[in-house]
Amino acid sequence: MIMLESFFVFSVQSLRLSSMESTLTDSNSTSTELLSRLRVGEEQLEDLRTKNRELELRLSVSEKHLEDLKTEHTVHSVQLSLLESRLTDNNNSALELRLRVSETQLDDLRTAHTVQEAELSAVTFRLNVTEEQVDELRTQNTVGAAELRFVSDRATAAQREAEVLQVQLTAGEAAVNQLKAKSEELELRLRVSEKQLEDLRTESTDQLKVAFSAGLTDSGSVGPFDEETTLIFSKTICNIGQAYNQTAGVFTAPVRGVYFFSFTAADYLKGYMGLYLYRNNQPIIFNLNLNDHGGYASMSNAVALQLEEGDQVRLSLPASYRLYDDSRNFSVFSGFLLFPL
Repeated sequence: MIMLESFFVFSVQSLRLSSMESTLTDSNSTSTELLSRLRVGEEQLEDLRTKNRELELRLSVSEKHLEDLKTEHTVHSVQLSLLESRLTDNNNSALELRLRVSETQLDDLRTAHTVQEAELSAVTFRLNVTEEQVDELRTQNTVGAAELRFVSDRATAAQREAEVLQVQLTAGEAAVNQLKAKSEELELRLRVSEKQLEDLRTESTDQLKVAFSAGLTDSGSVGPFDEETTLIFSKTICNIGQAYNQTAGVFTAPVRGVYFFSFTAADYLKGYMGLYLYRNNQPIIFNLNLNDHGGYASMSNAVALQLEEGDQVRLSLPASYRLYDDSRNFSVFSGFLLFPL
């Protein structure tokens, strides 16, 4: 037991000794490093001391040079003072006064010379302006003389033209008077001709007689058609004045006037029958009748129309409607001129 304790104590001491040795070794290394850094620092310090000595030497040289410059400046100042004294002793003030007087006289002479030059320039300018005005007056005088001659010639020519125009005017007035006389004569003759023409027209109109009547057909039923169809009343009963066209089924007004038209339409089957009466393309009458009993039935209508020359009147059968006619003339279209306008 005692031996174990001793061994344990010895081990602990050995460990402590080892630790101390390690620490000592680290200290020696650190000391070596510090010595090395110290040597480097001492070398740098020595370099700085060397550079400081060089700077002190350069400073001494500069101070010596500055001292020399101060000495030289002092010498120059003394010399300048001596020169100023000598100038004062040599009556510098009198010379400056004479110089100022001379400069004043020179300025006066220059001013006078400038004034003389300005006056001379003004006189020269006025002389040039006067010469230009004289030349302009001469030119205007020449132009005026030429214009006067031109105006005189124009006046003479105008007087001659006026005389010629006066003669022409007199002749023209005479011709106008003759034309007026002829115009009055022609106007009178025109009025007479117009009166005669009007009388002829009235006479012709009074003599114009227009009347027609036409039956629809001898063939029986007409229609029905798929579309509205103009009826052609092909059986001419009378056609005085030849205003009704039995081929086209159209009446054309030969003169402007009032006309009277009538129609009768018939059928024998049950159903509607109807007719349109047109003036040109304008429907005027639509006549409608219902044959509800069978057998013959008819419808009639009439109208007075004012027509212009060339207006047309016709009858038209609507789609799906029908009419009937035969030799007994159940369906008739008639018209005549009441009076012209």
